[in-house]
Amino acid sequence: MRSSARIAAALLFCLAAAAQESSSSGAKPKLYNTAKQKLLDGKQINGHTISQFDTKAYCEQAPHYDFTWFEMQHSTMTWKDIEQMIAACPRVGATPMVRIQDEFESSLQHAADIGLLGVVMPTVDTVEKAVQTVRYFKYPPEGRRSQGGGQAGRIWGVNGINYRQTVNDNMLVVMMIETPTGVSNAYEIARTPGVDVVIIGTSDMTNFSGFPSSSPRYQQYLTDVRDAVKKAGKFFGTADAQYRSGHPLSPDVKFTQHGASNDGWKPPAAAGR
Repeated sequence: MRSSARIAAALLFCLAAAAQESSSSGAKPKLYNTAKQKLLDGKQINGHTISQFDTKAYCEQAPHYDFTWFEMQHSTMTWKDIEQMIAACPRVGATPMVRIQDEFESSLQHAADIGLLGVVMPTVDTVEKAVQTVRYFKYPPEGRRSQGGGQAGRIWGVNGINYRQTVNDNMLVVMMIETPTGVSNAYEIARTPGVDVVIIGTSDMTNFSGFPSSSPRYQQYLTDVRDAVKKAGKFFGTADAQYRSGHPLSPDVKFTQHGASNDGWKPPAAAGR
């Protein structure tokens, strides 16, 4: 009996020591937002765009990219459209994200509830817009997202995962700087708690500034935003994948859209008549 008691005591001691070591190491489990995990691991990520309701196209393309950019700012898609596409092939590979149309509570609530794990907020000129995005995309204590229905918990709360307790860490919050005003405020926008990535909207930067992308002034805008984002300790990117390589800023570009697939996959050629 005494021998059994000593063995049990030794076993308990070992388990307690292991638990203490694990706690002190601060190791966190891998994120189910694989795009965000890749950023944290120091990798570049690239996404494809879905701008109309097409479940087949989404499920076919998503396995080959890091994230899906569902386009709501410039499309007529509905939240129901995106909800159905996510449900058709859940956890397909690419992290589902949305370029959202505004920073309203209702829009961000819909985005989170249908299972999106990332939001791209366009035309961010102010800290207030960044704060609003985080506030309604994340649950308390980091935000003020309401806990309601939706398929998000069924999509991501699998294999023993507690969706409510883990989703804040898995949300990827991206701000788009697209105007000279946004450039001026880039550091304050980037350092907003809860913001992960700041990217340049390369096309609209030309649109709003009046400078072509080849001009020194335009290139200085890109450099200024890169410097501000690095100073804030966040990830920098561009909406144009041409900056992934071959440009002075490329070593710092971690997030791009419209680049090549990760595995060389290409969409099937359209059938001719």
